[in-house]
Amino acid sequence: MEESRVLHSGMFRAVLAILQWWGFNVTVIIMNKWIFQKLEFKFPLTVSCVHFICSAVGAYIAIKLLKIKPLIEVDPEDRWRRIFPMSFVFCINIVLGNVSLRYIPVSFMQTIKSFTPATTVILQWLVWRKYFEWRIWASLVPIVGGILLTSVTELSFNIFGFCAALFGCLATSTKTILAESLLHVYKFDSINTVYYMAPFATMILAVPAIVLEGSGVMNWFYTHQSIYSSSIIIFFSGVLAFCLNFSIFYVIHSTTAVTFNVAGNLKVAVAVLVSWLIFRNPISALNAVGCAVTLSGCTFYGYVRHKLSQQPAGPGTPRTPHTPRSRMEMLPLVNDKQEV
Repeated sequence: MEESRVLHSGMFRAVLAILQWWGFNVTVIIMNKWIFQKLEFKFPLTVSCVHFICSAVGAYIAIKLLKIKPLIEVDPEDRWRRIFPMSFVFCINIVLGNVSLRYIPVSFMQTIKSFTPATTVILQWLVWRKYFEWRIWASLVPIVGGILLTSVTELSFNIFGFCAALFGCLATSTKTILAESLLHVYKFDSINTVYYMAPFATMILAVPAIVLEGSGVMNWFYTHQSIYSSSIIIFFSGVLAFCLNFSIFYVIHSTTAVTFNVAGNLKVAVAVLVSWLIFRNPISALNAVGCAVTLSGCTFYGYVRHKLSQQPAGPGTPRTPHTPRSRMEMLPLVNDKQEV
């Protein structure tokens, strides 16, 4: 009886964790699109900067004041040698995600972001010459095929938004690969990741945001009608960006790796559905099929990676690299994977 109660309690906690993760993730994505489209605040660098500042403050409060997680001490040299480059790539990832949201629908952007597993494998194979079994390559076929079908049939296709989302996948993959070296030394969680990366990201992005968008932001403040309510929405999107990271920390510790992977792909489907209900962007039947194929491929990819990671390696047999549980916490402040 006691064992059954514990099992049900664990399942309830896992479901609750997944639902709040979905809620924060979808809300952040929809709010960003709302800011660009409805509030006409067309400044992705500034929005990203607001998110980084809120996340840096939130992580400081969570670790230093509330002591929700202990601070992981990092050698000062490693902060610049390891964390700064990762923060730079991470910054590019977030900016490209917000830029793509300005030009293409949420549904299309989220589908393209699902291409990340393929870019990660290809990047590791080309640059680091890592070995991957044929099953890994086979699992990428539906992902690539689904992306191609979705792109060809996208009614609101924009080449600039498409390229921004695609290069965002490359940035996400690069950040994940860079995180490997960091996690060999430090067992980071999502809150400590934000604590160290968000200040660097703010520092990197502040000058370009001021130079490229400063005059436009000031003009928006002087000409926009509902300045106070709009400013609150922009600030609140930054608060939710930090909450998304906290929810990732919670969901990882409440579910298994396979559940996390499947829930992540279902979350994309939820984001696509909610965005369509709000913005009513046109989606053709073939476009919906392409999105479904891509998400199915991502789920299959996660399943294959998990099964291969459970297999004992024979003598002289190269192992397929697999994602340790701790590395799943190295997720973006916004989107992801993901991508926050």
